[in-house]
Amino acid sequence: MYQTEIKRIGKDAKAFEAEKMIILFGDNAPNELVDFCYIIDIKQVENEITESNKLSIDGIEYQITKVGSAVKKNLNDLGHITLKFDGSTVAEQSGSLYLENKPLVNIEVGTKIEIK
Repeated sequence: MYQTEIKRIGKDAKAFEAEKMIILFGDNAPNELVDFCYIIDIKQVENEITESNKLSIDGIEYQITKVGSAVKKNLNDLGHITLKFDGSTVAEQSGSLYLENKPLVNIEVGTKIEIK
């Protein structure tokens, strides 16, 4: 349904991991944000993303608990969403994908991200 990989990591991107979140952005990330982002290839999402899907980071699966209303459009247009690993069932931000509250795996250049 969706697959991409981390191409570059901004120098301050890992700072948000303490807040249980990571920010994805395509190559077009604005200069003022690029240091805080994990840069990915912009790929098209084939179907609607719902809470019945899972997000996988290098094969480690996370249940999707809520999908912000702009997630699919933002991924398709900008490669830009925030992944929040807090188990939230309310989408407080339209561009966020909320995932189960469990430890985040180490993310490096080449890490594969999939939605299935």
